[in-house]
Amino acid sequence: MKAITTNGYGGPSVLEYTDQPDPKVGPDSVLVRVKAAGVNPVDWKIVGGYLDAMLHAHYPLIPGWDVAGVVEAVGADATEYAVGDEVIGYVRKDDVQHGTFAELVAAPVRTLARKPAALSWQQAAGLPLAGLTAYQALKRVGAKRGETVLVHAAAGGVGSLGVQIAVARGARVIGTASERNHEFLRSLGAEPVTYGEGLADRVRALAPEGVDVALDFVGDGVIDVSQELLKDRTRVVSIADGEVTAKGGHLVWVRPDTADLTALADLADAGQLTVPVEATFPLAKAAEAFQLSMAGRARGKIVLEVDMS
Repeated sequence: MKAITTNGYGGPSVLEYTDQPDPKVGPDSVLVRVKAAGVNPVDWKIVGGYLDAMLHAHYPLIPGWDVAGVVEAVGADATEYAVGDEVIGYVRKDDVQHGTFAELVAAPVRTLARKPAALSWQQAAGLPLAGLTAYQALKRVGAKRGETVLVHAAAGGVGSLGVQIAVARGARVIGTASERNHEFLRSLGAEPVTYGEGLADRVRALAPEGVDVALDFVGDGVIDVSQELLKDRTRVVSIADGEVTAKGGHLVWVRPDTADLTALADLADAGQLTVPVEATFPLAKAAEAFQLSMAGRARGKIVLEVDMS
């Protein structure tokens, strides 16, 4: 099979388009013919060595955790799926080596769900990691109907999905973004505010009594301003600021979860969730996709197209 690989840590230039052996399929896994694979910041952070203290990397390393594709073979005890099934997955394993930036990936069934029919292959590939992150963040702080949710970096890959999930739950959503993304946030059902100095005052102008929940999808010191606005200072969750737990909030590191991924697929098929795609690249151009992701200005998801036939 063709795959994107690296033989050591580094920037986008270390990525190569290579021939690799087809994956072996364990008893509780299925072999997925990859249609598209989502690109996330964690991918270039792994390749860059930023998560070396946390994750064992083995070489040659195929990056990627997001996938959308078709089941081509099933393991001896993978009774949940059959050949020909269309699936999506957040295929994170304990070690990093056999990722999704490839024509084939062996995916444990615990990482998969059925692809939502309402989404294209590109959109479906961008859903798992970002969607699960937003979904699990909202679950962690128990966001409910009628509450006001503040979403930081609301126009990004995770934030744009968090906005939609919160709206689907019946929450009022205030989202931070640059002014060029305000109309985009309105289209998702959020009330936009510009981030930066004076943010607390701008949020209070919309919600004088404060907010019920805050979701930090950016880091950059927004925990303090979030807690200044929260009615209950513990109902803040971050995916980017390790200090949040010391300040009484919650840190979320997204987990593979079939039930949660199925819930996201159901929202998509009900017309309550879509996946904005900023850009697509062919698999061989993964380095260019990394460069765009590293620039930090993408609105929505970046996706590699692998087999669109």
